[in-house]
Amino acid sequence: MSTHSPAAVTDSETPDSQAPGPGISDPATTDPARASTGALPTLRLPSPEGQLLDYTMSGPADFAPPSTPLTSRKVYAAAHVVPVMSAENVPGAPAQLDWEATLAYRHELWSYGLGVADAMDTAQRGMGLDWASTKDLIRRSAAEAATVVRTQRHPAVVGRSVRDLIACGAGTDQLGPDSVEPGPAGLQSVLAAYQEQLAVVEDSGAKVILMASRALAKVASGPEDYLTVYSQLLDQAKEPVILHWLGTMFDPALTGYWGSTDVPAATATFLTLIRENAEKVDGVKVSLLDAAHEKQLRADLPEGVRLYTGDDFNYPELIHGEDGVHSDALLGIFAAIYPAASAALQAYDAGDPERGRQIMDSTRALGKHIFAAPTLYYKTGIAFLAWLNGHQSGFQLVGGLHSGRSLTHLAHTFVLADQAGLLRDPQLAAQRMTALLTTGGLT
Repeated sequence: MSTHSPAAVTDSETPDSQAPGPGISDPATTDPARASTGALPTLRLPSPEGQLLDYTMSGPADFAPPSTPLTSRKVYAAAHVVPVMSAENVPGAPAQLDWEATLAYRHELWSYGLGVADAMDTAQRGMGLDWASTKDLIRRSAAEAATVVRTQRHPAVVGRSVRDLIACGAGTDQLGPDSVEPGPAGLQSVLAAYQEQLAVVEDSGAKVILMASRALAKVASGPEDYLTVYSQLLDQAKEPVILHWLGTMFDPALTGYWGSTDVPAATATFLTLIRENAEKVDGVKVSLLDAAHEKQLRADLPEGVRLYTGDDFNYPELIHGEDGVHSDALLGIFAAIYPAASAALQAYDAGDPERGRQIMDSTRALGKHIFAAPTLYYKTGIAFLAWLNGHQSGFQLVGGLHSGRSLTHLAHTFVLADQAGLLRDPQLAAQRMTALLTTGGLT
């Protein structure tokens, strides 16, 4: 059995050092079976109290990509971006992306049967990724998706359309909130910014995700302003779009979105917009981290409008569903747990929902930790796991966001990912984790 130490846990998430905690199987009996990797590394990890304690890894689970497309749920993984490692990856500097690594990660997600949600908050929209780089990302990712559709490169997405493979965010981040003021002129500026980005996404061939706008949150005087702007955008959209409601835990600048800080009142406005424009709404992504709210909203949506859960805490139960009703998914955590997410969805496809739920539950503690407050720094954890798994050569993020989490937080991320079977090369992961701790003075 692996050695579980206080270095690997926090009191709030795991009751003692020997119990892996809710949603995580004991690594000695983890199901699905662990892949055979030979002797597993033991490394020294920091505890929240400052101690360095031994942790022996559990090894990767045997999560195989599907040989045919997934059918039981429609899902998108919100992908991060990889910067050029020699670039000025510091706050305020323009983004310089490593396109080979960034696009390769999207292929990895497609190979496991997941769609990609790109140019979203996971890709650091509003937190380092400037509009010029965002336009390039949208066009390159959509072109890559079109190539996948044409060449049928990945069996897991054969027969899927470009819109199935890629959905991209259209927002207003080329318009700084400081440049607009409440009133008709401000609303017109916001609408024009949305229209510009809407055109970029549509021209790329990707499905449109209408993102929440900091500028609109600033200039709108009430619910009617939201309804006016969004109704015009939906009327102009060529194909049905996904509406994204992002909670303040992800972006405090969105306080009062939909015209109220009262969630039921904001929800009523949101539903009015959807009901009046249902033919132009493919679905809604709600990121409020409130399972009860999502279930009620799901029940209130017009027929044919999907609920893509954006709840990175409660996704196992929401995707599993109840009484024959479930959420689909558009999740940042899926970019970190995609092998397990795919395996769970394969189980749902095979008519084994309990198995699917079991696999999803095995990742839940990791999701809660990566998205722990301050939630907006979850991007650091997504990129950290990509680095540990060899998908990028260094642990850096655009805008210096690799400093968004502490070394003790990242050490706990390492353990939870290992216990969930998501570190595919234990030797590489241990080597990189040890190197990071050494440079941070934790040896």
